[in-house]
Amino acid sequence: MNPNCARCGKIVYPTEKVNCLDKFWHKSCFHCETCKMTLNMKNYKGYEKKPYCNAHYPKQSFTMVADTPENLRLKQQSELQSQIRYKEEFEKNKGKGFSVVADTPELQRIKKTQDQISNVSGSPSPRCDIAVTSPGPGGAGEGTAAGKQPGITESRNPGREHPPPQSYGYKEPAAPASTQRNAPAGGGKRFRAVYDYNAADEDEVSFQDGDTIINVQQIDDGWMYGTVERTGDTGMLPANYVEAI
Repeated sequence: MNPNCARCGKIVYPTEKVNCLDKFWHKSCFHCETCKMTLNMKNYKGYEKKPYCNAHYPKQSFTMVADTPENLRLKQQSELQSQIRYKEEFEKNKGKGFSVVADTPELQRIKKTQDQISNVSGSPSPRCDIAVTSPGPGGAGEGTAAGKQPGITESRNPGREHPPPQSYGYKEPAAPASTQRNAPAGGGKRFRAVYDYNAADEDEVSFQDGDTIINVQQIDDGWMYGTVERTGDTGMLPANYVEAI
């Protein structure tokens, strides 16, 4: 049985049938709802199951909130609350100033070390103790029987790594004044500095690119102990700032 045309209501025969938008049309009845231009399956646009041409296709409208007195009152109240909160914060922080800490690689390293220490509850983290002895009356280093002098033992975290030289203006807390900087007795290896380094603690030494470091002893993966041949200063130095000669 042949269906009826959705436009004129007459029977649509197979030779003139257009099946579109869930309806059947005569080819001549399949035209734009507005301008009556005859359409085909390639140039029509459907809206609410009715065909339209591209020029007369209904435009989609957007929902707008009416600017009613109630909405205006809510908007004004929100702005007032924001101003009050800002004023309270301003009065609270007035005169205190603000401290902005840059997220530098050095601060990230310190934060990571502190997190590792915090995560270890009751278990001592692996440490490397360095005994530094001061010369006794005889001129040679005299310490305790174990080769350590009480109060002059410095501990370094084996996981500490020193970043490449950068200038961020950050300075680590100074070590106690009682820390000695004399090199341990015995001959060590010789290294050459490949970067400039400024000591951050009193137990460290400063050196320049090309300086020779003598009597070097390995402390851990990140730090060494040695004497700068040019200045005669002895102390800790980062291992990734020097190379073996």
